Amino acid sequence: MAAIVTLTTDFGTRDAYVAAMKGAILGIARTVQLVDVTHEVAPHDVAEGAFALEAVAPYFPPGTVHVGVVDPGVGTARRGLAVVAAGQVFVGPDNGLFTPFLGGSDWAAFELVASEYRLPAVSPTFHGRDVFAPAAAHVAAGVDPSRLGPRVPDPVRLAWPESRRTAEGVAGVVVHVDRFGNLMTSIPAGALAGPGAPAVVAIAGRRLPLVSAYGELPRGGAGALVGGSGRIEIAVREGSAARRFRAGCGTRVVLSRRTTPTTSTTRTTSPRAATSARARRRP
Repeated sequence: MAAIVTLTTDFGTRDAYVAAMKGAILGIARTVQLVDVTHEVAPHDVAEGAFALEAVAPYFPPGTVHVGVVDPGVGTARRGLAVVAAGQVFVGPDNGLFTPFLGGSDWAAFELVASEYRLPAVSPTFHGRDVFAPAAAHVAAGVDPSRLGPRVPDPVRLAWPESRRTAEGVAGVVVHVDRFGNLMTSIPAGALAGPGAPAVVAIAGRRLPLVSAYGELPRGGAGALVGGSGRIEIAVREGSAARRFRAGCGTRVVLSRRTTPTTSTTRTTSPRAATSARARRRP
C-alpha cells in the first residue's frame, strides 16, 4: 500500500509553489499518494493551519505523513520539525503549527538538520520545497524520523483556545470561520453531556437554539449545532453567521442550559396601549 503524504499550506493555487513541493516529494518517493488538505489557509495564519490539521488528521491511517507549511518565519533561525504523534508524522516549521498534537506525553519531535534529507540547494525563502517536502518524502519511504536530527523537547506551542466552565455555562471562543460563514468554536460536543433542559448558545447578545442539523433551521434562521469537527458551531441556514453576528476568531461564545422560556417574537399590546391606539384612530 502506498504511503500517504498530505499537504496543508497558505500558498493558494494560483502559483507553482504547491506543484514544486509535490515534485520534490515525488522525486524521492515516486509511489506516495499525495492528498491536498487545503492551500487556502489565510496567509501567515498559523492558528488556522493548526486547526485544519487538527480537523483532518484523525481520519487518516497510521503512518500518514502530514506536511504543513504556514511559515511567516521562513529563512530565520526558527527550527524545522518532524513531530511523531498518534501514529502519524507532522513535518513543517516550529512555530506552533503542530500545537494540537503536542498534548500529553505521547509525542516526539526532531529538528530537521540532516543534510541528506533535504534538497542539495536550499532556498532561504522556500523551505516547503527544499526542506519539509524532502524530509516528508524520506519518512514516507521508510526513514525513521529520529534520523532527521536531534530530539526537540520544547517545540513552540500556540496559546490554543479551549473551553471552560463558568457561572454562565461553558464558555469558549470562535476558532475558525469556514467558507460558508459558519463559526467553529472551542467548545467540544460533549460539554453539556447528560440530561437537562435544552441547550442554547449565546453569541453577540443573542441566544440561539441547539439543533441537530442545518435543515432544522428555517431559511435565514440562526442556530448552533455539533459540526463535523466535533465542536459546537454557529450557523445561519443558507447565510453567513460571521456576517450576521459580526463575529470572527476570538469572539466569545457560551453554551448553557435553557432556564427560562425563549422570548416570543410575536408583538403583544397592552390594554392601555390598545385603548390609546383606538383613540388616536377616531376622527
